[in-house]
Amino acid sequence: MTGRRRAVPDTSPRVWQRMLSGRRLDLMDPSPLDIEIADIAHGLARVARWNGQTRGAHIFSVAQHTLLVEAVMREQRPRVDTRFRLAALLHDAPEYVIGDMISPFKAVLGGDYKAVEKRLLSAIHIRFSLPPVLPDEMTQQIKEADRGAAYLEATQLAGFSQAEAKCLFGSDPGLPLSTQEDYLTPWTAAKAEKRLLARFATLCP
Repeated sequence: MTGRRRAVPDTSPRVWQRMLSGRRLDLMDPSPLDIEIADIAHGLARVARWNGQTRGAHIFSVAQHTLLVEAVMREQRPRVDTRFRLAALLHDAPEYVIGDMISPFKAVLGGDYKAVEKRLLSAIHIRFSLPPVLPDEMTQQIKEADRGAAYLEATQLAGFSQAEAKCLFGSDPGLPLSTQEDYLTPWTAAKAEKRLLARFATLCP
């Protein structure tokens, strides 16, 4: 008689994350079908910008940052297509899985991080009916709005001088003071999640 073969345990590294929605997202080969806006909003509301080195009673979350970027784009380009406002809102969406790494650390890691980030962003775009890769002009416009948001965050929350921030991020985007007061007062995670979902519903009904 021959003995039963023992099952060989799978020793390959796990490359997927289970979401609260029940989805299982493969980081190496992300499927648009495994992406849910509820997971994105929940995750981004709990990821801190600036490695948490910001003023306020709460973290300044990536969810709040994405809303600020979209507000800057609305101010700078009021006639921009709604789809590209949605793209601005989702520009950092991969960070619900991979976290928000500050730019100096991304430079240390090199290309592997960017490759994973790009695959995730393409899958997210497809999930929400955006082009997998945005036109260069639109990518540049989102980057400009992102830099404008970063300038405001740096000077009002992260302890940068105006001269430092101008050197690193460019100029003040000129948002109305009431908008600045709202978007640059760190929210609770629950509020950031709720507002991101609400804005998404407006842009992607």
